[in-house]
Amino acid sequence: MESLNDPTVALHSMPSAHDPQGPIKVAYLTYRGKPHVGGQGVYTRHLTKALVDLGHSVEVFGGQPYPVLDSRVALTKLPSLDLINDHYPFRFPAIWELKTRADFYELGLFLTGTFAEPAAFSARVKRHLSKRTGEFDLVHDNQCLGYGILGLEKLIPTIVTLHHPITRDRALEMDHSPNWYKKFGVSRFYSFVKMQGRVASRMPRIVVVSENSIKDIHADMGVSYDRMRLVPVGVDPDLFKPLPTVQRIPGRLITTASADVALKGLSYLLEAVAKLRTERDVTLTIIGKPKPSKSMDLIDKLGLAPHIQFISDVTDERIVELYAQAELAVVPSLYEGFSLPAIEAMCTGICLVATDGGALPEVTGIDGDTVLGCKAGDADGLAATIRRGLDDPELRARVGFNGRQRVVERWTWRKCAEQTVEQYRQVLAMPANQEKLLRNGRVK
Repeated sequence: MESLNDPTVALHSMPSAHDPQGPIKVAYLTYRGKPHVGGQGVYTRHLTKALVDLGHSVEVFGGQPYPVLDSRVALTKLPSLDLINDHYPFRFPAIWELKTRADFYELGLFLTGTFAEPAAFSARVKRHLSKRTGEFDLVHDNQCLGYGILGLEKLIPTIVTLHHPITRDRALEMDHSPNWYKKFGVSRFYSFVKMQGRVASRMPRIVVVSENSIKDIHADMGVSYDRMRLVPVGVDPDLFKPLPTVQRIPGRLITTASADVALKGLSYLLEAVAKLRTERDVTLTIIGKPKPSKSMDLIDKLGLAPHIQFISDVTDERIVELYAQAELAVVPSLYEGFSLPAIEAMCTGICLVATDGGALPEVTGIDGDTVLGCKAGDADGLAATIRRGLDDPELRARVGFNGRQRVVERWTWRKCAEQTVEQYRQVLAMPANQEKLLRNGRVK
């Protein structure tokens, strides 16, 4: 298996059926592509741009919230019922909104307490693309893994990105549920995970972003190692860069909270901040939206509201400025399949504090060299590590500098796109897929 930490992994192109080294026409799928925070939207925006930069053609098919894309990338909207959204979560649709079989399918799953978007989106996109098989060489599914993807794969060569097994989200939510009623609700909501495991285990090629995720996907979802390939995500080093003219604010911490779920470990960071505030002036900037949640309750309980700033719906340039204003960035996650926020922060030159949850040690490197590391799920340990960073300016500067070098040498979106295209070509070269290309008139 290739090492995530080896920046010299060689790429060997393999011929495809249609045009071995020519441009590839890609139908890229994202059932939700939140624009500003959340790995799905960031991955979609930057990977598709990098693919176009390499000369390939990409059309994105997505549901709400829709991704923000490069102007050269077309977006075809396949709207869901949008039953789980920021403004009216878990709303019930009006009868006139139910127009297709997929709408009724989505509502039916929703009424059972299941997260219905992946399954319903896969049905919509399968129906749509079955009429356009001659327009694309390949489908790239970004972790939808609904049953419709199996049907689509029979029509058009298909590859899947699986960032991490959602089984880990489910296990952590179950562990943090206070009673049997909450556990029952979590179990029902995450019942879609069984579908994703069944679909993933039958796909010919799964792109995975870290070695840790490869092992966990094999263990939790039964996907064989020979079907998975390592393609790490990336960062734009010309965008996420140090801003030496911006002054850092003493005691300022920054973190990203795209969702208030146990996996992200925000509660432990809040407890750590409360401990630190008994001895010094510490403030926290959270890139994310404040909304009724366990974390908001904890903020009130700990009396932290005056010392925490939520910022959302801002550009990447503004996020870079926020990193430049803080003394430490913190990733307190209990589990990560890779962690885009970690490498984006490191790339700006800020000193990163990160736990050992999931793939984080694989990504962030050596404690005291490229990261300040601590155990996941330990508020006291997290507070001690933050204190260590705040008390030592020379350590912060060294770790920040080395962290940026680590990221720039290993993970850029161009490298991610080049390695993704290599996987495209391998998938297209499979005999069964050459037959599909011939049947669809894509052979040149």
